[in-house]
Amino acid sequence: MAKPRIKVPKSVKKGEIFLVKSLISHKMESGQRKDKKTGEKIPRMIINKFEAKFMGETVFSAVIHPAISANPYMSFYMKADKSGDLELIWTDDKGKTVVGKKSIKVI
Repeated sequence: MAKPRIKVPKSVKKGEIFLVKSLISHKMESGQRKDKKTGEKIPRMIINKFEAKFMGETVFSAVIHPAISANPYMSFYMKADKSGDLELIWTDDKGKTVVGKKSIKVI
Protein backbone atom coordinates (compact mmCIF):
# COMPACT_ATOMS: atom_id res chain seq x y z
CA MET A 1 0.00 0.00 0.00
CA ALA A 2 1.15 3.51 -0.73
CA LYS A 3 1.16 6.56 1.48
CA PRO A 4 -2.41 7.68 2.14
CA ARG A 5 -3.77 11.10 1.24
CA ILE A 6 -5.79 12.80 3.98
CA LYS A 7 -7.60 16.11 3.77
CA VAL A 8 -8.93 18.01 6.80
CA PRO A 9 -9.61 21.72 7.39
CA LYS A 10 -6.63 23.83 8.55
CA SER A 11 -8.62 24.76 11.65
CA VAL A 12 -12.12 24.22 13.05
CA LYS A 13 -14.23 25.91 15.68
CA LYS A 14 -14.82 24.08 18.94
CA GLY A 15 -17.70 21.62 18.45
CA GLU A 16 -17.95 22.31 14.70
CA ILE A 17 -18.77 19.30 12.50
CA PHE A 18 -16.23 18.97 9.67
CA LEU A 19 -15.45 16.60 6.79
CA VAL A 20 -12.45 14.26 6.72
CA LYS A 21 -11.46 12.82 3.30
CA SER A 22 -8.97 10.03 2.68
CA LEU A 23 -7.64 8.03 -0.25
CA ILE A 24 -5.16 5.16 -0.31
CA SER A 25 -3.64 3.32 -3.27
CA HIS A 26 -4.40 -0.41 -3.23
CA LYS A 27 -5.30 -2.86 -6.03
CA MET A 28 -8.08 -4.52 -3.99
CA GLU A 29 -7.97 -7.98 -5.62
CA SER A 30 -11.36 -9.63 -4.95
CA GLY A 31 -10.26 -13.27 -5.31
CA GLN A 32 -12.78 -13.79 -8.13
CA ARG A 33 -10.46 -13.32 -11.11
CA LYS A 34 -8.23 -15.96 -12.68
CA ASP A 35 -4.65 -15.52 -13.83
CA LYS A 36 -4.74 -15.50 -17.65
CA LYS A 37 -1.50 -17.50 -17.93
CA THR A 38 -2.10 -20.22 -15.32
CA GLY A 39 -5.89 -20.27 -15.06
CA GLU A 40 -5.63 -20.27 -11.25
CA LYS A 41 -7.60 -17.89 -9.06
CA ILE A 42 -5.73 -14.80 -7.95
CA PRO A 43 -5.85 -14.77 -4.13
CA ARG A 44 -8.02 -12.18 -2.44
CA MET A 45 -6.06 -9.18 -1.17
CA ILE A 46 -8.19 -6.27 -0.02
CA ILE A 47 -8.16 -3.62 2.66
CA ASN A 48 -10.67 -5.15 5.05
CA LYS A 49 -10.73 -2.60 7.86
CA PHE A 50 -10.56 1.17 8.15
CA GLU A 51 -10.44 3.00 11.46
CA ALA A 52 -10.16 6.65 12.45
CA LYS A 53 -8.99 7.63 15.92
CA PHE A 54 -8.90 11.12 17.36
CA MET A 55 -6.64 11.43 20.38
CA GLY A 56 -6.75 7.63 20.77
CA GLU A 57 -10.56 7.33 20.68
CA THR A 58 -12.27 5.69 17.69
CA VAL A 59 -14.47 8.21 15.88
CA PHE A 60 -15.20 6.15 12.75
CA SER A 61 -14.63 2.57 11.61
CA ALA A 62 -15.64 0.41 8.68
CA VAL A 63 -15.39 -3.24 7.73
CA ILE A 64 -14.68 -3.44 4.01
CA HIS A 65 -15.75 -6.23 1.65
CA PRO A 66 -14.47 -7.25 -1.82
CA ALA A 67 -17.08 -5.18 -3.68
CA ILE A 68 -15.27 -1.90 -2.92
CA SER A 69 -13.19 -0.43 -5.74
CA ALA A 70 -9.43 -0.23 -6.00
CA ASN A 71 -7.81 2.79 -4.32
CA PRO A 72 -10.61 3.20 -1.78
CA TYR A 73 -11.81 6.69 -0.93
CA MET A 74 -13.33 7.13 2.52
CA SER A 75 -14.94 10.25 3.95
CA PHE A 76 -16.77 10.94 7.18
CA TYR A 77 -17.83 13.80 9.42
CA MET A 78 -16.57 14.38 12.93
CA LYS A 79 -16.25 17.15 15.50
CA ALA A 80 -13.54 18.12 17.93
CA ASP A 81 -13.66 20.07 21.18
CA LYS A 82 -9.90 20.47 21.47
CA SER A 83 -6.83 20.26 19.25
CA GLY A 84 -5.25 16.86 18.71
CA ASP A 85 -4.05 14.25 16.26
CA LEU A 86 -6.31 12.29 13.93
CA GLU A 87 -4.96 8.85 13.05
CA LEU A 88 -6.34 6.87 10.09
CA ILE A 89 -5.53 3.15 9.93
CA TRP A 90 -6.01 0.81 6.95
CA THR A 91 -5.55 -2.96 7.45
CA ASP A 92 -5.35 -5.52 4.63
CA ASP A 93 -5.95 -9.28 4.47
CA LYS A 94 -2.32 -10.06 5.38
CA GLY A 95 -2.57 -7.91 8.52
CA LYS A 96 -0.38 -5.15 7.09
CA THR A 97 -1.40 -1.73 8.33
CA VAL A 98 -0.80 1.74 6.97
CA VAL A 99 -1.25 4.68 9.31
CA GLY A 100 -1.77 8.28 8.26
CA LYS A 101 -1.86 11.20 10.71
CA LYS A 102 -3.13 14.76 10.56
CA SER A 103 -3.29 17.38 13.27
CA ILE A 104 -6.63 19.05 13.98
CA LYS A 105 -6.37 22.63 15.26
CA VAL A 106 -9.39 23.80 17.25
CA ILE A 107 -9.80 27.56 17.62
